[in-house]
Amino acid sequence: MIPRNRPVINEADIAEQAGVPIATWRRRDAPAFRQRVASLFPRSRILIYDLAQARAYLAGGPIPVLPAGEHPDDLLNDEETAAVLGVTASTVRAYATQGYISAGKTVYSVRVWPRCDIEERRKNPPGQGKGGGRPPGTGKGPRKAHAYEGDPRLHTATAALSTAGDTPRHRIAASLAQQHGGSTRTWERLLTQVSQTSPPG
Repeated sequence: MIPRNRPVINEADIAEQAGVPIATWRRRDAPAFRQRVASLFPRSRILIYDLAQARAYLAGGPIPVLPAGEHPDDLLNDEETAAVLGVTASTVRAYATQGYISAGKTVYSVRVWPRCDIEERRKNPPGQGKGGGRPPGTGKGPRKAHAYEGDPRLHTATAALSTAGDTPRHRIAASLAQQHGGSTRTWERLLTQVSQTSPPG
């Protein structure tokens, strides 16, 4: 994660600040740098570093310690966001496309989301409390037409069903469970709901 929305830098810009070509930096300088300064997203192939730490290294000074603990302004990538929401990284990307969570912002090609936004979504899933369920002013009455109303997985199930052809529903469900998390039975119920609510033809 990027702690508290701190300024960051990638290796191309570090090499530029060091006054060497990026190819030279990666071959000659990067190994020693990476031993001293940790990437903020260790599991990502895109290496991003804290700007203050990188500049301290280039200046030959002590490397400052990053703030510890969680903070509302932390910026999380898809895997870290997935861990908060209890889903997979691919589901997080689908959620962002479908509007279930914000689109986030891109930092050096990495899509990130503020921790405060993700925690708010975790505490208020669709149909529950602030940010979920019906828009204000639409009256009371039955809260949901069906158990999965407002669930963003319905969009995923609809797309899968529309391209499945004659594939048995349980096989579609098993594939969705493997890709997006959750149980095969849950995805079967979602597929059933989609097939019941989709208009004929």
